[in-house]
Amino acid sequence: MSMPPDRPWRPDRRALLLAGGAGLLLAACGRETTGAPGPAAGVLRASVTGRGANDMRLLLRASGLEPQGYRVDYSEFQSGHLVIEALNGGALDYGSMSEIPPAFAAASSRQSFRQIAVVRGDVNNQVVLLPRGSQIRDLAGLRGKRVGYVRATTTQYFLIRMLQSVGLGWGDIVPVPMTVSDGAAAFSSGALDAWAIYGFPIQRAMATEGATILRSALGFLSGNYVVSAHVDALADPERARLIGDYLTLSQRAHRWAAAHHDRLAPLVADAIGVPVAYVRDQLARQSDDYMLGPVTPAAIASQQAVADLFAEQKLIPRAVDMKPLWDDRYTRILETA
Repeated sequence: MSMPPDRPWRPDRRALLLAGGAGLLLAACGRETTGAPGPAAGVLRASVTGRGANDMRLLLRASGLEPQGYRVDYSEFQSGHLVIEALNGGALDYGSMSEIPPAFAAASSRQSFRQIAVVRGDVNNQVVLLPRGSQIRDLAGLRGKRVGYVRATTTQYFLIRMLQSVGLGWGDIVPVPMTVSDGAAAFSSGALDAWAIYGFPIQRAMATEGATILRSALGFLSGNYVVSAHVDALADPERARLIGDYLTLSQRAHRWAAAHHDRLAPLVADAIGVPVAYVRDQLARQSDDYMLGPVTPAAIASQQAVADLFAEQKLIPRAVDMKPLWDDRYTRILETA
């Protein structure tokens, strides 16, 4: 998306608010998912969101951990709300995302997934980026600016909370909902004044374009990320067993990564195509290492607070209760692994 600098784009506010959740809600509402065809025997269909330090394919290879007796078929996604759409469409058995996309899905008439585990992790890899030479000096400087974000994700949530922290609201900026790849192109071309984004695009923009970080999401995000599974997979004893085994492998892989930043950094740098020094810096600045654990009351309460904010901001059509979307059947496995 490109916008001439002499004609700043001012989208219709109502259209933007609807865009924040409409695509996800339509995807969730419009598909009959229960009974959808599952994968072949001995196959678990799992998501990978982005590349780099959270790519479970990379972590399993690096740590020497591999599924035994079954195959994992991975599908790549740019953001968690697309993972939810795939789960609701019956295309995945297992997927991970932040707390935010399920809050949008909960406002629909159908949810074909349950949240089965929690990853506690870094929030310093979620930031508002500024282009080289920007004159914006603080969050208040975002007033009236074109700010890119990814709808129904952490970027929308932490951007709202950042604005609130300086007395601004969603209507005080020009919010531009974009995919990760479209956001990267718009940021590079100068079509955005700021970009709320997560993961490896941060290091890439800093390394190749001289981008700087205005503010990280530390203090605005909980650090909780959720693992979800399709209801049909959970109802199938064999696929439910594979999910439990894969959760255990993922937990061990996260532990390996936390203990081996030195070995992880060059692998991540190679995967995302940036100098290893940038990855080492990002790992050193982490607010927390990623660790996978069971469902807890605190995690449920944290996500409920997220959903309440979106309802208050009228970014979802009604208040929702998040608790029914949680399933704690894997608690014993994750506590003893």
